Amino acid sequence: DSTYPSTVDVRTGRSLDGLKLVVEGAFIPQCGNGTNLLIPLTGPISADDMTVTGAGAYLPNEDTSLSLLYDFEELEGDLDFLTRIVALTFYPATSGSPITLGEVEILGVSLPWNEVFANEGRGAKLTELATKYQKENNPFFLSGSDTNPFSSTSISNEAVPASAKQGAAYKGFDLLTPADLSSESVSYPVTDLDQDFVGGCHVSETDCKSSTSQDSKPQENGSEKYLNCLKSLAGPNMERNLHFLEAMKLEIERLQLNLSAAERDRALLSIGTDQASVNPNILLDESYMGRLYRVANILALLGQNALEDKTIGSIGLGKIKYNVIDFWNISRIGESCSRRMCEVRVKTKATISSSLMVSYKEGSESVFMCSQCKRKACRVCCAGGGALLLQNYIREEPNCNGLLSHSSQVDRTANHSVILDTVICKKCCHKIILDALALDYVRVLISSRRRARAYSAANMALDEVMGSSFLDGLPDRSHPYRNQQGVKVLEQLLSGEKSLAEFPFASFLHPVETAKDSAPFLSLLTPLDSGSWHSYWKAPLNTTSVDFVIVLDTLSDVKGVILIVSPCGYSEADAPMVQIRVSKKLEREERSFIGKWDVQSLISSSPEFYGPEKSGRDNKLPRHIKFPFTNPVRCRIVQITLSLPLQRPGSSSMNFDKDINLLSLDDTPFPQETRSFEAAMPRDPCLHAKRIVIAGSPANEEVGLRSSQSTDQINYINRLNQTPQLRFKVPIEAERLMYHDLVLEQYLPPSLPLLAGFQLDAFNAIKPRITHLPSSDADVLDISITSLEDRHISPAVLCIQVSAIQEGKGSKMVPIAEYRLPETKPGTPMFFDFPKQIQTRRICFKLVGDVSAFADDTTEQDGSGFRAPPANLSLSNKIKLYQYSYNHYDT
Repeated sequence: DSTYPSTVDVRTGRSLDGLKLVVEGAFIPQCGNGTNLLIPLTGPISADDMTVTGAGAYLPNEDTSLSLLYDFEELEGDLDFLTRIVALTFYPATSGSPITLGEVEILGVSLPWNEVFANEGRGAKLTELATKYQKENNPFFLSGSDTNPFSSTSISNEAVPASAKQGAAYKGFDLLTPADLSSESVSYPVTDLDQDFVGGCHVSETDCKSSTSQDSKPQENGSEKYLNCLKSLAGPNMERNLHFLEAMKLEIERLQLNLSAAERDRALLSIGTDQASVNPNILLDESYMGRLYRVANILALLGQNALEDKTIGSIGLGKIKYNVIDFWNISRIGESCSRRMCEVRVKTKATISSSLMVSYKEGSESVFMCSQCKRKACRVCCAGGGALLLQNYIREEPNCNGLLSHSSQVDRTANHSVILDTVICKKCCHKIILDALALDYVRVLISSRRRARAYSAANMALDEVMGSSFLDGLPDRSHPYRNQQGVKVLEQLLSGEKSLAEFPFASFLHPVETAKDSAPFLSLLTPLDSGSWHSYWKAPLNTTSVDFVIVLDTLSDVKGVILIVSPCGYSEADAPMVQIRVSKKLEREERSFIGKWDVQSLISSSPEFYGPEKSGRDNKLPRHIKFPFTNPVRCRIVQITLSLPLQRPGSSSMNFDKDINLLSLDDTPFPQETRSFEAAMPRDPCLHAKRIVIAGSPANEEVGLRSSQSTDQINYINRLNQTPQLRFKVPIEAERLMYHDLVLEQYLPPSLPLLAGFQLDAFNAIKPRITHLPSSDADVLDISITSLEDRHISPAVLCIQVSAIQEGKGSKMVPIAEYRLPETKPGTPMFFDFPKQIQTRRICFKLVGDVSAFADDTTEQDGSGFRAPPANLSLSNKIKLYQYSYNHYDT
């Protein structure tokens, strides 16, 4: 059937004026009737980032770079909790043909706005953290800057053990803090248990200088520091090749410098260095990478169990003794053995420039006893605390196969707390364990960066809904609507009707012009008892007319609009003219005119509307003006236009050119009749309002929303379901699997008809929730606050790249298309048509994307354990070519 949609474009945004493309030309596979397809969406990604990282570009098969350990080229789409509009554009398979669509549902996560406004539950936690961040002088999010705006944990002097106060400055488990982060970071509560378990980043106190200080010396930015770290490892002329652990340490520096993958790639391109040369995913052979993938996943589960054991064991014991050796103990670039009391003396190959040398007093001077060789070792020469957890799984040293023999089951009977209290030196620790610790640490850093991005987006959403005054008004319980009678006041205001336009259920279709010192325009739709009572929205001084196009939550019967007057009150000059139009559709031409009101005429006999509102109005209605409709109007869109009238006769608005006498000998040059208002009223007339309330009731959902199917529709659907199978499987001569079964080459016999597409059976891989050790900053940036997990912040997307050798175009593979794979029930057959029919003897399919985010479901396996990549992502027996019995592209 040619009526199915072939591709789709997806755009998202806060309003119709700000839609941004997030998915372009995604192929929609043909599936059986009733199949559910889920298309993961990221936030808008800049085209420059897409280009510099090479994401979405065709890579030659000879240089295939697969991210099996972690996503090296992660693209960070913008996160926006205020997204209101999702626009989908479907394109038919054949130009001009009709399209049949099933039900479309949008999935996502919203902030707990009701709890935020009420300052309860998760909302209270969110606003509490936002208040603390607001007190900082540094911007909340400056990507690529020296200063880490995501400083999630900082331990107060009372919470830091004495051993940590000497020498290095301990900042708690702050995974993203660069070496020169200001020591005056925000203090958040971190349990001593987590401090003891994961330790901290041992940073020299001399390196903890604020990058935002008003120092006359120029500060290096994050990119420059990253390149200096790279040159310290590879040499000033990049003459040395990095090995895996060096590349991992470089990635740790990149993440702690708060650089995204795109910013890192730009820095590398500026010195003519290929990013593939520092990609840890391609610095290992396939066999070792597979074993490392399994060991790292075992480490994550062991670490989770160890943290649970320590949590249970610490109940009622108070503070736990602080350990200098943390779970990973990854030495930083430039950190070396103390060589004084240390008997292990692990060598470092990197030639460190003097500018990068760092004094790690605590790590160098502390001496530990290796539990294996009984030699003295400094902190740099010790492996992380997680090494001994894995050491118990090694059966045949140095053969790593013994380590992986029981990889699918984690021993929960071992006393992990006792294991973590002992130390093993790096010479007694197997190399694959050291590599697994570094890999787990990078994964933790990436996770922390994602969570920090989510919280940054949440903080910006709070600011753009209510502004800074919202946070200031949280502890203020004095105004009349901060009590239980606030609900009764609202009910009295609505006279028994429902409030139809409260955020977040309703919002504006277009952005509204707003003055710099005004509350955000979204605050006009927030509940009456939220935010500071003294804040209100106002337009810029030169704006004489503003349109508020409000989209209601559902189709409703609107009976009127209520305008809550600003605390400053009205004057004769700024009392607006109000016009209201409504419609059921988005088009402006569809809006029907309801009425026009002159506020000045409505309030001329009510002096209480003029000037600032008096305090002490407990249990009284706020100053408001009602604009009732003659009859209820069923609509979804309500347009309210506020405009400043022309100068009214007898207006007493202030005019500085005429009303101020600078030569007057009076105590004040201002006219006496306006003195009572001058403290609160704007000097120049402008449009302003406190809240907009739309009264009415939701329409009956059954009316106009669901209609019975006609006989023609039923017959048409039956005809579609009875469409004969017109695809025929194309036989192949041989096939070859490569690159961990993620690349499949198929060889076809000669004299075959044109190929029309391929069938792919949906994968059975899962997205595990435990992929690394839990970090202590999860207690502060808790995913429950924003309800976003890592897999939602940066959703893993898989694509199939198809290329083929075609006649007359040489022996090289020619790209055919790239197919973004939707998520669906495992085993579901999906049919992808080629853009045009092709004839070839050799065709290649390559699975690309964030493969590292997937894993096999161990509950359905026989103990084979983790595999890199997951066995269920293998292309073996998953792809079948087909042809049509007719020219499908001409129908």
